[in-house]
Amino acid sequence: MPDTPEITDSHCHLDFPDFEGELPDVIERAVAAGVSRMVTICTKLENESKVREIAETYEPVFYAVGVHPMSAGKAPLTTVEELVALARHPKLVGIGETGLDYYYTAESKAIQQESLCIHIEAARQTDLPLIIHARAADEDMARILTEEFRAAPYRCVMHCFSSGPELAAAALELGFYLSMSGITAFPKSQNLRDIFASAPVDRILVETDAPYLSPPPHRGRRNEPAYSALTAQKGAEVFGMSYREFAAQTQENFDRLFTKAANWRDSD
Repeated sequence: MPDTPEITDSHCHLDFPDFEGELPDVIERAVAAGVSRMVTICTKLENESKVREIAETYEPVFYAVGVHPMSAGKAPLTTVEELVALARHPKLVGIGETGLDYYYTAESKAIQQESLCIHIEAARQTDLPLIIHARAADEDMARILTEEFRAAPYRCVMHCFSSGPELAAAALELGFYLSMSGITAFPKSQNLRDIFASAPVDRILVETDAPYLSPPPHRGRRNEPAYSALTAQKGAEVFGMSYREFAAQTQENFDRLFTKAANWRDSD
């Protein structure tokens, strides 16, 4: 519908089995809801070809590549060179997701930190935004991101931000972006909404993290990119803006951070 404001689902996982055999319909519903672009995230390098194929097949879909922190200890570390080589693909627009997850995999924290630093260097060399996953690791996350940025700058988004105000402040101080997921719309997430409300609106993105974290009224069921519109509606409330204004602002923000996606044109 031409009057539907456009938004971007800046983080989803369209290669996951939850969408098997349904991708054409899932993407069609997203576009109908105003989701003009989706960034599908590769979390294991052995899945890169499948994720790439999705981006090549569907015009609104871009992709990012990295090793999820929960997988960092289960396979040989990637290299900066490997990530930089993969980033030459015209629709690869981000590095990650990477980061730290001490909630489930604290035993591999040293390897996670090493993997994170490799991804940071790849983000520097490619000038692509780093996509960060952080869970139960706020102090180490803030320290490493800050130390690395002071050594040499890079661009970054805190994906599915649901950490504390200290990590939010550290990320924003470095010029990074915070991404709203369906968690922001959960009734008991007022503290998280307050963190977002105190952030500059020109540093906010929206995402689904589909198939996870469906916003109400779909909570508990499979998430999909179309539902990023529901998170964006809650974001508009948080910032006291109309939906159209907030959608336009997040599009500007995405274009500023994901410059490769913003500049991409279908060769056809």
